[in-house]
Amino acid sequence: MQARQKHHLTRWASVLLVTLGLVACDKPTEPAKSTASPAAAVDTFTVLATSDLKDAQPLEKMVEDATGVKLRFKFGGTMESTEAVQTGQANTDAAWFANAKYLLSDPQGQGRVKLQEKIMLSPVVVGVSESQAKVLGWDQPEVARKVTWNVIAKAAQSGQLKYALSNPATSNQGFMSLMGVVASAAQKSEALTASDVDRAAIAGFIKGYKLVGDNSSYLSEKFIEQQNTRVNAFINYESWLLSLNQSGKLKEKLTLIYPHEGVATADYPLMLLNDAKREQYLKVVAYLKGDAAQTWLAKTTLRRPVNSEVAKAQASLFPQDSMLVELPFSTDRALADGLINAYLNEFRTPIASTFVLDVSGSMNQGGRRQQLVEALQYIAGDDASLTGRIARLTSREKVWMLPFSEQVYSPVFFQLPGVGKGAATGKGLATQADSEGKQKVLGQVRDFADSLNMTGGTALYDAVLTALVNMHEERQKNPGYQYSVVAFTDGEVNKGRDMAQFKAAYANLPEDVRAIPVFMVLFGEANEAALKELVATTGGRVFDARKASLYSVFKDIRAYQ
Repeated sequence: MQARQKHHLTRWASVLLVTLGLVACDKPTEPAKSTASPAAAVDTFTVLATSDLKDAQPLEKMVEDATGVKLRFKFGGTMESTEAVQTGQANTDAAWFANAKYLLSDPQGQGRVKLQEKIMLSPVVVGVSESQAKVLGWDQPEVARKVTWNVIAKAAQSGQLKYALSNPATSNQGFMSLMGVVASAAQKSEALTASDVDRAAIAGFIKGYKLVGDNSSYLSEKFIEQQNTRVNAFINYESWLLSLNQSGKLKEKLTLIYPHEGVATADYPLMLLNDAKREQYLKVVAYLKGDAAQTWLAKTTLRRPVNSEVAKAQASLFPQDSMLVELPFSTDRALADGLINAYLNEFRTPIASTFVLDVSGSMNQGGRRQQLVEALQYIAGDDASLTGRIARLTSREKVWMLPFSEQVYSPVFFQLPGVGKGAATGKGLATQADSEGKQKVLGQVRDFADSLNMTGGTALYDAVLTALVNMHEERQKNPGYQYSVVAFTDGEVNKGRDMAQFKAAYANLPEDVRAIPVFMVLFGEANEAALKELVATTGGRVFDARKASLYSVFKDIRAYQ
């Protein structure tokens, strides 16, 4: 074994031992034996879990059967869940995230967490289509082992790597990928600060970012559709990429690359928030770290066990010749917050979207108009919270507001100014206040929202078709934007084209209009089945605003743009 490789393996082993050491100090490693029968469970132990953990939901029954604790998950996005815990608004007994380092780098977050235990492991790696890996020479193990984040960024910049990745502003894997590039370009992995950020390296890496989304399920669906046409790589957790390789749904399997200077490993800490439920928490942790649950997690979800005996027994499930060096997480909040802010406003492909707005007469009922106005004002507001920054209109963004009722009205266009030349060069990050020009445009968007009048019927399909034609024409003129349509309606279509006529008209549009997704917002009495049929035709997703505030749904959509 080469000395460097041995050193790396030793470091990874140290990380694992530290993880296991925490187990030994604080908690039993064997499943707790409940003295009560499952039927005696009288209360519920609630857990706020990030959406990437939905595949672990069968644990609810397993835990209850084994311990009597009635475990129930409530799922949410990474950033909104982090913010909920940080502000004391989680309203659950515990939280379970892929990674809690951002939360725990803040004193407020530290104060919310009473206990924490790592449950399983999965590193963030790069999955490359086998044919493209061969082109890059990464199909050879001796070459693949030396691929760094810097090499990956250069492949992205040159157009050889076109990848799917969860939004770095809202997901752990997206954010940690940016951190990998920062560490590689700075040639140091520890004590990183905002001044270490090589802006050109980040800008180059982002050039390969072709498929945006907020969760792995959506991205996987789109990656399968677009593999080797729009994208040839997928950056995600090892567990997710191994599952895709096993699914049989890919056009070709992915070669997994473990960046040479280090990977960021999700360690899935289960965090106690409600100290009154400590006894239930300890039972759940003991079960999750026991042989039965660890074996099930390894075999079913392909996440690596933290139980050393189970890890040895299930080692064949995971690649054996990959060096797993842990990339240290910087606790510098100026670096984390500055990187997210710069990604949104400077580095990312700028957003261009048409907001299709139902202003029919039914919007005058039940405060619906006010909800729509508030949602538009929210994305044009100055909310500085974690989720508020993500939802907000960003620098360089183009927006067309397209109201419709029984007819489609003329679009109203807004463009936010950029941050100036040279933003993607040099070193360092700094918080930038809104320019006077940006504040002016945001104010115009808020005024527009205030001016909306509601009357008439609902010609949704005509409006969506108009928006798609508009986005396609703009895309031909300015391809350097990320185009999408956001359509909102509260009722069934009763004017203009019907679904069959819409499909016929859509089929006559140029082929590349299919690269423009439609994000539909379901509200009021809107026909859910019809909206899903529309999205199945155009690509995109339906968001349900019947049980959540409209502004929170608009915020969710922003992570997909």
